Amino acid sequence: MKWKVEWEGDVAVDVAATPAQVWTVLSDPTRVGEWSHECRTVGWVDGHSRAAVGATFRGDNEVKGFRWSRTCTITELEPERLLVYRTSGGVPADSTEWRFRLEPLDSGTRITQSFRILKFPRLVELATVLFNPPHRDRSDALRGDLARLGEVSADGRRLAGPP
Repeated sequence: MKWKVEWEGDVAVDVAATPAQVWTVLSDPTRVGEWSHECRTVGWVDGHSRAAVGATFRGDNEVKGFRWSRTCTITELEPERLLVYRTSGGVPADSTEWRFRLEPLDSGTRITQSFRILKFPRLVELATVLFNPPHRDRSDALRGDLARLGEVSADGRRLAGPP
């Protein structure tokens, strides 16, 4: 068994939706539950209601019965091109930077998602390995998320619940 998780990674998927269509869904964190394999619900916090640098939202996640929540702060934003946020929370505290880059293609959009763990106490890492093994290598799950993001974006309708 691998006793650690990947501390950084990136995946890319080409989708049929335009960058504007993808941005509409991606820049509304309350819609993450429509396409994420683990994030179930998201809500804006601290009076925020739209994507902007400094805006915060909270996501509730679940994988195989293991549940956790994190507060996220948007740190970079370029409409239809880039969305970056950092997570914070947990006991003991951990933090990850998530980056989504949109690149226009003749056939739609290339969505690249990357993550970089900024703070992850060894005790939390070991617990993750033991109780949430899918987090050891998330590449396939994240590629699936991006494909679903493209489908939801191209469809143009709000979908109910996680995939």
